[in-house]
Amino acid sequence: MSDARIGVLALQGDVREHLAALRDCGADPVSVRRRDELEAVDGLVIPGGESTTMTHLLRELELLEPLRQRLAAGMPAYGACAGMIMLASEIRDAGTAGREALPLSAVDITVRRNAFGRQVDSFEGDIAFEGLDDPVHAVFIRAPWVERVGAGVQVLARAADHPVAVRQGAVLATAFHPEVTGDRRIHQLFVEIVNGRR
Repeated sequence: MSDARIGVLALQGDVREHLAALRDCGADPVSVRRRDELEAVDGLVIPGGESTTMTHLLRELELLEPLRQRLAAGMPAYGACAGMIMLASEIRDAGTAGREALPLSAVDITVRRNAFGRQVDSFEGDIAFEGLDDPVHAVFIRAPWVERVGAGVQVLARAADHPVAVRQGAVLATAFHPEVTGDRRIHQLFVEIVNGRR
């Protein structure tokens, strides 16, 4: 069993699926919607969804700055799809003024929102993932890709010649959705990062 208490930001997206994946990996997952819940976790998953809406909700719930502070202080985080966009240091096509996605600057990357296209362009396929023996079945839904990788960032996977999974220190991000496939290896990696084992 893990001793990690990992939160899933419960504003949008596959919250239940991430909670189930973390539970399968031995973590103690909880939903995070309030500041006291954020302060009580050892790590945080930011699921997919719509990054501009999630930014708006973080502001409305007065979670944006507390989340930035926790990330700046070194809290481990994993972002999937919109979560990757939010964890980035720079966002291309961030949205319209006043409703744009704001970067949390937890990983030194530039991402492009909806880089693979609209909903009808969503796709899935097997991709090699650094450190895993077998490919990961990746589901891309209105997915971003990484256009710039900072010096301290490790690229873990690529698709269409672009990075789609990265890690910088205790922060992990994927452009795809492992929570919907039943493959728990990426969540297991994050649990091990939170526990200081990877």
